Amino acid sequence: MKKLKKDLFLLLLASFFLTFFIWLPFLLGKSEGMLTVFKNFDGPNYIVVAKSWYSHNLIAKNFSLPAPLEYYPAHFPGYPLSIFFFNLFLKGPNAMLVSTFLFGVLAVFSFYLFLLKFKLSQNPFWLSIVFLVLPARWVVVKAIGSPEPLFIFSIITSFYFFKNAFSKLNNNLFFKDKSIFVDLFLAGIFGAIAQITKSPGILLFIGYEIFLFYKLFVFQKEGKGRRSLFAFFIKITLPLLLIPFSVLLLFYFYKIQTGDFFAYFHSGDNFHLVFPPFQGLSQKGSWLGDFWREDMVWQYLIGALAAITLFKKKLYDLASFAGAFFAATLFVAHRDLARYSLPLVPFTLIAFDELIQKKEFKIALLIILPAIYLYSVNFISGNTAPVADWAPYL
Repeated sequence: MKKLKKDLFLLLLASFFLTFFIWLPFLLGKSEGMLTVFKNFDGPNYIVVAKSWYSHNLIAKNFSLPAPLEYYPAHFPGYPLSIFFFNLFLKGPNAMLVSTFLFGVLAVFSFYLFLLKFKLSQNPFWLSIVFLVLPARWVVVKAIGSPEPLFIFSIITSFYFFKNAFSKLNNNLFFKDKSIFVDLFLAGIFGAIAQITKSPGILLFIGYEIFLFYKLFVFQKEGKGRRSLFAFFIKITLPLLLIPFSVLLLFYFYKIQTGDFFAYFHSGDNFHLVFPPFQGLSQKGSWLGDFWREDMVWQYLIGALAAITLFKKKLYDLASFAGAFFAATLFVAHRDLARYSLPLVPFTLIAFDELIQKKEFKIALLIILPAIYLYSVNFISGNTAPVADWAPYL
């Protein structure tokens, strides 16, 4: 217990100093100072949601961003809800950054506890330190207004309880331990939080169901009866239905606030899943930028290797989600594939744990730390929204 508290405290300190050093150039006056951090996409959009809750009248009356009113339902309300809470004590932009920082810390805490509980790493503390600084895009989103820390925290925590439930089953279809139901319910709750934070949260439910069908296949080969298998499937799935059910509640909320149940799908040029796959390498599309995109090929390779490696390690639950999420990224037509792929990061680190623990990796990481820092500061300096009047955001 003493080591646990020490490790968590050190992770908290590391999180604080990492974010502080990312902010330091702006605190010292780089660009427009901390205003540059506040203005980073999509932070201002989430403050707008937290202040208006999608009301077209309130947005049009108070905010000056050039985005059309229909655009804001593309920003799910989970993260704005946290901004709304902290805004009771702090001004909007500060509430936004405090929320991001807090959930960034909670994400690394939950990752460390996940590794420790299920013995998924040779050195959970070191792998958690790596999780703080890799990839560089993750470092950026923890220092600006961003839903990703809350999203990834919710995914890891949901997985913690889901895996904990299955660890108590011991391949037994008939379970009476009430704590199993509690774990599954908590997995559903945190999965629902992930879902109302970002739309890819539904992939968590899909990953769970893929793993569950795999377990049913195994049980069937062992000669378990169909009736027992069906009952098992229902018992596991019911609490997890909180995840897709939260989508219906969200869309109903959109209906109340905007008059459009499907407002998310009518939010303009914002739906980036397209067919066939690899359209992120196409020269057509408003979100694709230039043709210098070889880094996207490397991201596809790392994602594929992570899913395959987890499967090879017989971590079938993790592999199910990683595989489902990686498959979805193949259909993402957006230049910022790195941000879309961030939920894969914890699972990728687990897949490559043996490599990451090696001395050679530690030396290599030390060498590239300045590159991560420079990338982060330069990205924040350039990725700003055209906010003309900050008064409504305060």
